[in-house]
Amino acid sequence: MDKRIVGTLSVIAAVLIGAGIYSGVQTQKAKVPTVGVLQFMSHPALDQIYSGIKEGLNDSGYKVGKNVKIDFQNAQADQSNLKTMSTKFANEKADVSVGIATPAAIAVANTVTSKPVVFSASTNPIGAKLVKSYSHPGGNVTGVSDQAPLASQLKMMQAFMPNLKTLGIIYTSSDDSATTEAKKMATLAKAAGIEVKEYTIASSNDLNQTSLQMVNNNNVQAVFVPTDNTIAGAFTTLIKNTDNANVPVFPTVDTMVEQGGVAAESINQKEIGIKTGKMIAQVLKGKKPADLPVQFMKSGNLIINKAKADKFGLTIPSAYSKAKIVGE
Repeated sequence: MDKRIVGTLSVIAAVLIGAGIYSGVQTQKAKVPTVGVLQFMSHPALDQIYSGIKEGLNDSGYKVGKNVKIDFQNAQADQSNLKTMSTKFANEKADVSVGIATPAAIAVANTVTSKPVVFSASTNPIGAKLVKSYSHPGGNVTGVSDQAPLASQLKMMQAFMPNLKTLGIIYTSSDDSATTEAKKMATLAKAAGIEVKEYTIASSNDLNQTSLQMVNNNNVQAVFVPTDNTIAGAFTTLIKNTDNANVPVFPTVDTMVEQGGVAAESINQKEIGIKTGKMIAQVLKGKKPADLPVQFMKSGNLIINKAKADKFGLTIPSAYSKAKIVGE
């Protein structure tokens, strides 16, 4: 065969092989991981967590829309939506599936069993059966807890109300996280010599009647609200009734203080999201959820609604003079 023909064929072969390799590299580069995010409902606190997740991913080198894709779903507190949307993540084989708030986390964890799952803002992950251990989660699930510093919260409430003798605690009976916090606060308050009256709701439809029952006839001097997504979504109903009865509310979430609570030793919701985003990034880089300990927020941030404190004739204690003030 003519040497020139052989040479030409060799060049063509080299070009084709090179093109194939280049195409393979391009295909490999084009693969962008998918993170499925299921938010339990629309609420400022949960919205802040989602915002923080994106920020945490960005801080870890994952730019949404560039080298990571987010499939965001909002269940709007509907159980059937939780199942349907979790199944969507499983079917599309999302690289990581995320549940914001315990109900969403449980739905995702129960549905996505062969891919990593990260929860964000679950108060009692062991009680919710998301993990078996905080230090060694095992399985395919880990995440970030939103446990509030309840002892500090009670101390703060007593500083505002030194003569506090009767405390109402209201929470959703089906919310494991809310129930856990409510029971812990009840134990702490009773140990401090405070009479505790617990009130539960099954859904937001019960909040108006139950909160009226709680605050009527001077039943309680103050109200504590745990991290409760159902009450958070209808918080204005609670505040309307407590305001009319001249009973101050002390929630655990900063956004609830902004909406009418007096004060909270609160966990920063966006910081929870940022921690979650960074944990998702670790999983995308190859870490296994089983080997990533559950993370907790180390301290709370004091936030005070001055307008509400003034309304109830409560003086801001000198020990909390550096707190974040809203409602001025």
